Amino acid sequence: MRTRALLHVLAASPLSSQLRSLAMSATTPALVVDPFCFRQFDDGEYAGTRIAMGKDEFAARANAHLAAHPGCLVEGYAPFCKHIFMENCVGATLPYVALTSELEPLVRSAYEARNDKELPVLARWIPASAVAPKVAKYLDLILYSREQLRKEAAAMGEPDHDDAPWGIISVKAQDEPTEILMNPITMMRNALGVEHGGSGVAIDRDKYSASVAFWQKHVVLR
Repeated sequence: MRTRALLHVLAASPLSSQLRSLAMSATTPALVVDPFCFRQFDDGEYAGTRIAMGKDEFAARANAHLAAHPGCLVEGYAPFCKHIFMENCVGATLPYVALTSELEPLVRSAYEARNDKELPVLARWIPASAVAPKVAKYLDLILYSREQLRKEAAAMGEPDHDDAPWGIISVKAQDEPTEILMNPITMMRNALGVEHGGSGVAIDRDKYSASVAFWQKHVVLR
């Protein structure tokens, strides 16, 4: 898990100054919602955090948060990945729950891909109707650099015409303003080449072990 101190580690960096200027610009925003994240706005069947707000309005709020808190960028799992933790402004509910003995019989699994160009991996979840939804305190905005987004788009044979330096590729509702490690199977997927839907980043054994420790005791709601 990241510590609160990391929220300000980039405050004085040239990158933060540049992003703050861009975030305040009406013509060249620092952040845009990447097409990979559209499903969280448009797909009523999406299993993770759903955003009940228009994409442009959400991006505007994210840019306003960055402009007001230029030191809010937190390092991600690779140099091209950053996080922004902001208060939950969309009423999103937690997409996971602690796994109890009462809930274990409800666990389901299937091999799934996030789109038709990725390799399917094993997923597990319980029906969201099994528990009362809880509104999260924070949103974790996961950002990829434009260079990485173009690399992955090219590998998938898709265009990328945006010029914003960072794209919001995922939004996670959670109760802590720190990173909750991605599911172990997502780490494995990321270790694959971009042609298979990954990012080509090798697995960090310590982070993988920490992820296993968390996700052994929690399960996704959908």
